[in-house]
Formats: sequence, C-alpha cells, structure tokens
Amino acid sequence: MHILICAATNHEIEPTLQFLKQKPAGKNHLIRILITGIGSIATTYQLLKSIQEKKPDYVIQAGIAGAFAKESEPGKVVLIFEEILGDLGVEEQGKWNDLFDLELTESIYPFTEKKLINPNCEDWKKYGLPFVRSLSVNEINTNKQRIGLLQEKYHPVVESMEGAAFHYVCLQEKIPFMQMRAVSNFIGERDKKDWKMEEAIANLNTELIRIIQLLP
Repeated sequence: MHILICAATNHEIEPTLQFLKQKPAGKNHLIRILITGIGSIATTYQLLKSIQEKKPDYVIQAGIAGAFAKESEPGKVVLIFEEILGDLGVEEQGKWNDLFDLELTESIYPFTEKKLINPNCEDWKKYGLPFVRSLSVNEINTNKQRIGLLQEKYHPVVESMEGAAFHYVCLQEKIPFMQMRAVSNFIGERDKKDWKMEEAIANLNTELIRIIQLLP
C-alpha cells in the first residue's frame, strides 16, 4: 500500500520521521512524507501537487489543534470525522453567517449539509481513538464573542488551520483518508506557558507510529 503522511510542519511529526528512518514500514507498504506548510492555501496546493505526481492509496494528515470543549484536554489525540469551514462568511447583527447561509454557494459534493465528512471512519474504529468534529480557520480564534458564535452554530470540538483543505482535496480526488489531531491548548488561551505543545506532539506521534506498526 502506498501511504502519504502529511503535516503542516516538520516539528509536528519529527518523532515519526525519525522512526521511519530507523524502521521502514516494510515490504508491503511505501510511506511518503509531505510537509505542506501552514494554512489552507499551502495545504491545498502541496497536497494536490503531490497526489498528481504519485497518487497514494491512503492519506493521513497529522498535526496539533486547539480545543473548544473542556473534555478534550491538552495532550488528547483525536480523529476527525467531519470538517466545517469556520472563517468563510460574515459576522453581522450578532450572528455568524457562512457561505451557505449567504446563498453564495450550494452545499453540494464534496460538502454534505455544509460539512466535509470522512466516509472512511469505520476503518479506524479499531484503533480506539475518539472521533470529533473540527472547525478550520485561517485566523486563529481569540475573540470570545466569535468563539461563542462558532460554538453555538457548529458545536465543534477542535480547531485547526489545514483540516478542511485536506478533507476537500481527498474527497474530490476520491482517495481514502484520515486526519489525526493532538490538542495543544484551549482556544482563546494565548498564554503559551499553559499550552502543552510538546506533550501533544509526543502523544500524536506515539499514536501515529502505533498505527503505522499495525498496518496490515
């Protein structure tokens, strides 16, 4: 199986890179690494370019995320079953209206009721990680009012800057995929001494390496 593992930065998957250097996946698997850069624009371009050069059988995205919900404490690793666009729209009269609310576009494939849903989740239940809903933004949310509006409207659990782009490309290209995220902080918390960045990265890579080793 040809597997593409992508991340926004080297730092997020450095332990996995070192693991693969020491212990390749085996004769039944080819694992390639793609560092896309941060944000939706870089992710879309780099992922699509890589797929066009050599189409993989499966794509895994791994990275850190912020958490909306207190039950997803820093350090926790989750899988994303659906992504929502969190910054394409307008805030007016105390409400957040997205592109679909504004009738600027229709909720047609690859969207399902405004969401980019992963159809491959059943394959990943065996790994024992929780599935959550994610919101993607290009501007990290810090405004309490905006955070509240997004929580009320979409009920997301985590937030990232690349997830929706990843889901969008894989759905359009009809390639099976999974997004893994480790929580580094609560959304709106800008005091980084309270973040658990290194713990999140360690836990993320522990799970990613475990899954690589369990590949059939």
